Amino acid sequence: MSGPVITRDLLVRAPKVLLHDHLDGGLRATTVLELAAETGYGGLPTRDPDALAAWFVADAPGGDLVRYLEGFAHTTAVMQHAEHIERVAAECALDLARDGVVYAEVRFAPELHCREGLTLDRAVTAVLAGVARGTADARREGRGIVVRVILSAMRQAALSETVAALAAARRDEGVCGFDIAGPEDGFPPTRHLRAFQLVKRDNFHMTIHAGEAFGLPSIWEALQFCDAERLGHGVRIVDDITNVDGEFRLGRLANYVRDRRIPLEVCPTSNVHTGVAPSVAAHPIDLLRRLRFRVTVNTDNRLMSGTSLSAELAAGVAAFGWTLDDIEWMTLNAAKSAFYPFDQRLALIDTVIKPGYAALRAAGPEPVSAGPRVRAGR
Repeated sequence: MSGPVITRDLLVRAPKVLLHDHLDGGLRATTVLELAAETGYGGLPTRDPDALAAWFVADAPGGDLVRYLEGFAHTTAVMQHAEHIERVAAECALDLARDGVVYAEVRFAPELHCREGLTLDRAVTAVLAGVARGTADARREGRGIVVRVILSAMRQAALSETVAALAAARRDEGVCGFDIAGPEDGFPPTRHLRAFQLVKRDNFHMTIHAGEAFGLPSIWEALQFCDAERLGHGVRIVDDITNVDGEFRLGRLANYVRDRRIPLEVCPTSNVHTGVAPSVAAHPIDLLRRLRFRVTVNTDNRLMSGTSLSAELAAGVAAFGWTLDDIEWMTLNAAKSAFYPFDQRLALIDTVIKPGYAALRAAGPEPVSAGPRVRAGR
């Protein structure tokens, strides 16, 4: 199959689907500064926008998830009032649309925005209002995007049942799922089992951060006890894959994840910054893609990692030689895995994604990548 040479401009124009993006990890540095000035927050390390943007990125890659999360103290500090949260959500939707994202699920933890009197419900209302405003702004620029919201509960806290109930209660207003986030090691998914059971009883959707900072036990608990539909990150599933003389052998859990087509919300640059992989080139995403796991590419925290979805794909092109076919396949993986009604998913695929890639594919040949030999069990 032929296609154009993959450039950054092409990647921006390519229709993309984003499943794992944190609202409080994607602020514009200028917005952080302006909201800090409005609220009187004095904890920022610098007042220069370029230096602040660099600080968030340069300060994050410490090889440790807990260290990486420290930057959120600043972003959440300036997101304690409804009008500020709404602004951040509106800018998020517009920024994603400008990067060529046509469907996004943005997650946030309402409990992190209630330090100055805001209620959980009011925080959700502010995000939904901002998303609606941002998508309208994008339409005025000629950019179509659907943005839906996932509510996260902090796994080190005790509000997961309340947040899960709130997510399900607001499902018809743009909330599409429930998640737990925060430090993975020491806070297993089963600690929040009752919240996940609530979501399941209400016929709602859930994804769980698992297999990022902690390994196979976290993934196993998320799937077998909590019934996760998707895995936030999930890259530690590679620990259940062995290479024997060039032949990859999947263990029982890895086989289960692949056989059940459980989506992996992979965030390569963020994983480098948190020490999951030493570099994008050494990241397991390409092995998982070639082994035909349901891999999706995501941003995680655009501010903290200085990234965008088109930048993540560009990194994969540079590191692994991804073709337009590879990128379309992963985009379709994401669309099929979205917490979006089935008929609307089909419409997104058939009227936006496939025609978009067909239009991009008009310009000339590109190489097709080969996959590894696989043995399905051991």
